[in-house]
Amino acid sequence: MKKDVAVPALGFLGMVRWAWTQLTSMRTALFLLLLLAVAAVPGSLFPQRSVNPEQVTTYLTNKPTAGEWLDRFQLFDVYSSVWFSAIYLLLFISLIGCILPRVKKHAKALRTPPPRTPSRLNRLPQNGTIQIQSASESGLSDGQIVEQAAKLLKKRGYRSEARLEGTSPSVGAERGYVREIGNLLFHISLVGLLASVGIGGAFGYNGQRVLVEGETFVNSLVSYDSFKPGTMFKEDSLDPYSVKLDKFNITFDRESTTHFGQPIDFTAEVETRRSPDAEPQKETIRVNHPLRIDGADMYLVGNGYAPVVTVKDGDGNVAFSGPVTAVPQDGMYTSLMVIKAPDAKPDQLGFQGFLLPTAVTDETGFAVSGDPNAINPQLQLNSYYGNLGLDDGQPQNVYVLETDELKELNNRSLDAGGIVLGAGQTYELPDGKGSISFDGLKRFIGVDIAYDPSKRPVGIFAALALLGLAISLFTARRRAWVKVKTSVDGSGHEERIIEYGLLARGEDHGLESEAKELRKLLEQQWPAVERAGV
Repeated sequence: MKKDVAVPALGFLGMVRWAWTQLTSMRTALFLLLLLAVAAVPGSLFPQRSVNPEQVTTYLTNKPTAGEWLDRFQLFDVYSSVWFSAIYLLLFISLIGCILPRVKKHAKALRTPPPRTPSRLNRLPQNGTIQIQSASESGLSDGQIVEQAAKLLKKRGYRSEARLEGTSPSVGAERGYVREIGNLLFHISLVGLLASVGIGGAFGYNGQRVLVEGETFVNSLVSYDSFKPGTMFKEDSLDPYSVKLDKFNITFDRESTTHFGQPIDFTAEVETRRSPDAEPQKETIRVNHPLRIDGADMYLVGNGYAPVVTVKDGDGNVAFSGPVTAVPQDGMYTSLMVIKAPDAKPDQLGFQGFLLPTAVTDETGFAVSGDPNAINPQLQLNSYYGNLGLDDGQPQNVYVLETDELKELNNRSLDAGGIVLGAGQTYELPDGKGSISFDGLKRFIGVDIAYDPSKRPVGIFAALALLGLAISLFTARRRAWVKVKTSVDGSGHEERIIEYGLLARGEDHGLESEAKELRKLLEQQWPAVERAGV
């Protein structure tokens, strides 16, 4: 019976070496790249805290059991989760581990002479012979011909080496080193791309703000309506610029019969200051034409009307005054609006309803907006009094009025009816609760401010990756040899033959045409001769 062979244990260092070898293989890098793409999928299936924490809270409330388990696995924080970061980091290490040995190997290959000349060139995929003049006829020795052949191959982009020793001088040549350079460039650019994305996620930020005509946005945390910072973001890194919305212009289609009233152009006229002491500059923001200021991009993402209202309480004091953002609901800019006056005395006041930019009555007798332009603006509101729920510390949506602890003052179903206000009109609330005035109408815009320090590096590395990929795909790695043989036939006549052969490293459909081109160059340099009787 055969005895079992005792295999020595790897030991700790051996296991570490084996694990490193597995991690830094190209197969592992490709697997991790695919795994990263799969790991990113839950980020689009479940709400993310970094994007919309309110949706996460709603999800946890509606589905407490499933939500608890999803939260344990960090599926509401996918891109900052431990497991996603681990895959990202392992991919980063794997790519670097793949690249470094290949860089070292290629650097060595660039210093290594072309491979030795095969003894039988006629066994190569592409080969041929050319009989040329002898040394006595041409005045050129075999060594001189080999040196000239080496120069010809250099002109063709080959790295060549003349070998003059032995009875048959030859030249060895190789080209296509740039193929591996392109391959390395692709992988290095991929590492740079991953690093840039990581840097952008760490030091960048993204925020939103609603600006009414006449308002100024100052780049500080308190000025944002919502703000998503990077993991390494610091508040003092915000540049002290400001942007004031002077005017917002919309051009509507007035010519088409099928698209009448649709907006065709949006332009925000703004005044910017790069610093508190800087001179103001007039600039514009348009759709797909963001304002770039101090490295940040300000995009125009929304717009609408902001009615200017004044609310007085039962004591006659102003409880609220200013523009109110009304959210458009249709193409005619019928807009939903909510007003909250928590400072009203003795009871807090709330209003909700619609702004109609151009109020008209339809065939059913209801008021609707007949045009997106503010030709006949009108407010249609219901009013409430009681506890707005703003004092219990729970966050509320500014566009939603919580009516659970409120009592209605005005409604179409009540004797007092609903509130209908035209521009410049005032309505007295029932029971001496106060009044509301429609003082005017302004426009507002919604802007998205994004600062991404990786934007330019990502573009550069992406372009380099495509360039490297193109080079590696369309560059052929080829080897060529040219050998000169001189012999004496039976009649004592000296014969000289140039023998050549080509070999591709990998699949190369252009090798045959390269062989024809090489033969053409050799025949131009040393015309072929024919001997009588041959």
